Amino acid sequence: MRKLLLTTAACLFLASPLWADVPVKKSRKQLERENQELWMRVEQLQAELEVYRAEAAERAAIEEELSGENENKVSAALEDFSSASTDTLLARWYMHRSSRVPGREQYDMDSVHFTTDVPDSVLMKRLTDMNSFISLPYNETVKNYMILYSEKLPRKMAEMMGLSEYYFPLFEETFRRYDLPEELKYLSVIESALNPRAESRVGAVGLWQFMFRTAKSYGLRIDSYVDERMDPLMSADAAARYLRDAYRIFQDWPLAISSYNCGSGNVNKAIKRAGGKKDFWSIYEYLPRETRGYVPAMVGAMYAFNYASEYGLEADPMAIPSYVDTLHLHQNLHFAQVSELLGIPLDDLRDLNPQYHKDIVPGASGDEVLRLPFNYTTAFLDVQDSIYNYRKEELLTVKVQDGREVVSGRPVPTARPSASGSGQWTYYTVKSGDTLGKIARKYHCTVKQLMTWNSLKNDRISIGQKLKVGKK
Repeated sequence: MRKLLLTTAACLFLASPLWADVPVKKSRKQLERENQELWMRVEQLQAELEVYRAEAAERAAIEEELSGENENKVSAALEDFSSASTDTLLARWYMHRSSRVPGREQYDMDSVHFTTDVPDSVLMKRLTDMNSFISLPYNETVKNYMILYSEKLPRKMAEMMGLSEYYFPLFEETFRRYDLPEELKYLSVIESALNPRAESRVGAVGLWQFMFRTAKSYGLRIDSYVDERMDPLMSADAAARYLRDAYRIFQDWPLAISSYNCGSGNVNKAIKRAGGKKDFWSIYEYLPRETRGYVPAMVGAMYAFNYASEYGLEADPMAIPSYVDTLHLHQNLHFAQVSELLGIPLDDLRDLNPQYHKDIVPGASGDEVLRLPFNYTTAFLDVQDSIYNYRKEELLTVKVQDGREVVSGRPVPTARPSASGSGQWTYYTVKSGDTLGKIARKYHCTVKQLMTWNSLKNDRISIGQKLKVGKK
């Protein structure tokens, strides 16, 4: 582009009357006017060149940000398996990740072929009638996922439909604010099955499954008290900004959506291998295995949600209160203080405020929000002084026992455990739902350290297994 602009400028300059045989009859004023016109053309080309440079710089900056850890979620898995081949590493990461994608735990979508009593013509018409802003092509791959979500996962669909009554309006408002297609809300179904506490084995967390560094780069707060990857509003806002940036790069929604799954770098590689073609189905075979099913899975989920009644699917009663108030706090507050004085179930407080992973709202360090069921707001405001003072010393005072901080009666490691020195090993017993990544974060170490300390050849662990997690 730059060469083209410079060449055009040179041609204009050489084609100018100043370089032709200048007629003797031309006045000085005419020559000055022609010279001025020429320089105006050159300045215009220079301005266009600067615009191009600015756009290129912005594109490079966005690509650099998008090629970070999310959404190359693959990269986090690679750190702990540096000796294996790339294909093995990618396959291992996809195997880990697929365990949390709805339906993947029951079916191998690369080999299974579902059948249905619904004719293809009806399925195609229903897709068309959905009138989606994002293109929804129909083929055998998409059909397989449509059947999966509409016919093969009735229990999971009922659960996700119930959760969607709370989460989807939040996501729709967010995407509308950024002028993005509302259909993007279905990505959260594929990413986390609408579980704000979902955590992959490689450390992706929350409804939108952000990795640590990518979350930080998109302004999400992660510290000892707060992990905004689990905050429905904050994480949705970050996901919207990521998808907006991805669309600016690819100018195609299926490709932007694919980059959310595997990273812009992998999508760009697939485009190159496909000879520069820039549509999802042209680069399909060159995408990572997991990503090939990502867009079709989204289409399948959209279809099942939109035609749930045709399949007898009904939403589970929503456990999360549908009417919520947001309060701004400037003092530390423990969920137990609110729960015990107002009678709000502790699980309700956790579901409404999943970002506070120690049950503590750290309001003393700045403005923090607390979401409460609507019918409890007045009661909280009426007795808030009593709530702040209730069991304050017991619940909020940080104590030190055996070299570790104790908050709310639970030990919290204050430093990364070490395998060196003469101290005694600290052991942890694996519980249901545990992963090496989860345990590593709890004890401030790495997955690689856990595998080394416990002579693990892979990241598989079993309930009841005792693991070394560092030395005292």
